[in-house]
Amino acid sequence: MRATTIHAPFDMRVEDVPDPVIQESTDVVLRVLRACICGSDLWAYRGESARQPGQRIGHEFLGIVEAAGSDVTGFAAGDLVVAPFVWSDGTCEYCAEGLQTSCPRGGFWGSVGSDGGQGEAVRVPYADGTLVKLPAEAAGDDRLLTALLALSDVLGTGHHAALGAGVTKGSTVAVVGDGAVGLCGVLAARRLGAERIIALGRHTARTDIARSFGATDVVAERGEAAEAAVRELTGGQGAHAVIEAVGTEQSMRTAVGITRDGGSIGYVGVPHGSGTGLDLSVMFDRNIALRGGVAPVRAYIPELLPDVLSGAIDPSPVFDLTVDLSGVPAGYKAMDDRTALKVLVKP
Repeated sequence: MRATTIHAPFDMRVEDVPDPVIQESTDVVLRVLRACICGSDLWAYRGESARQPGQRIGHEFLGIVEAAGSDVTGFAAGDLVVAPFVWSDGTCEYCAEGLQTSCPRGGFWGSVGSDGGQGEAVRVPYADGTLVKLPAEAAGDDRLLTALLALSDVLGTGHHAALGAGVTKGSTVAVVGDGAVGLCGVLAARRLGAERIIALGRHTARTDIARSFGATDVVAERGEAAEAAVRELTGGQGAHAVIEAVGTEQSMRTAVGITRDGGSIGYVGVPHGSGTGLDLSVMFDRNIALRGGVAPVRAYIPELLPDVLSGAIDPSPVFDLTVDLSGVPAGYKAMDDRTALKVLVKP
């Protein structure tokens, strides 16, 4: 089969690799119908996260089960399923607590020795604890299938950020970051009942999506100017809940600067210097809480799935460029050049 591999910074290739097979009785083999490129994949693409030459890549996908191991009870050949961005056994204490990302037997797609989602098929370990079944009829609905793909990462990550930020009905929320996760944070905040949602972003195409997702205000400034703009919009106080969806020093400084005293920051941006943007003495004096981290999206899919199926929330607009498998290297370049927000892959 064909799959995407990374060999060096900016060197993405689509190559022939061995077909996945059942290796353990708890495995399934899944044929990929939809995958995508994540903003966090760009850290590897740029050489800022180490990868071995030839390593597989991609952690967001859904597809059809082609074969199931003898101990798999929840899935059979022909089932349409979505995979969260980590696999988990579903039986450990962390999985029982809804923190599947800490499962001792879990793992991340595209890690050394595992399949990546940006390919034609994937071997899924611990299928019963990992996968979530989707309605079979969704396979024939292109828009719905694209929306359901967001459950594999960005929608659940935006939801995790909103929960960490303490978004409640009637609250004022600010979202730092206009990437797919930040936009899904806007969608999540609206779903949780936020009255006012301030989106921070400079790209009109992205802030237009933010407005369609529920943002009531847009702030295009950065740094201290952004802090001043948010405070002006909030009577000088700042936002009750702030979503940080970038992971840099500047984004975290901005997040702290626009949080209302007694408020909370939900952080889900993969950290690339964001720790240096934290001033604990400021947070201590102003009673600002910080919650977040890698999102256990497997825990959130059952809650979010009915709203996606009903159309109550539709994250599909975050996918603004579609490629086939051979177009994946160009898709990486488009996202790195910021000419694409999030690239959908149809193998």
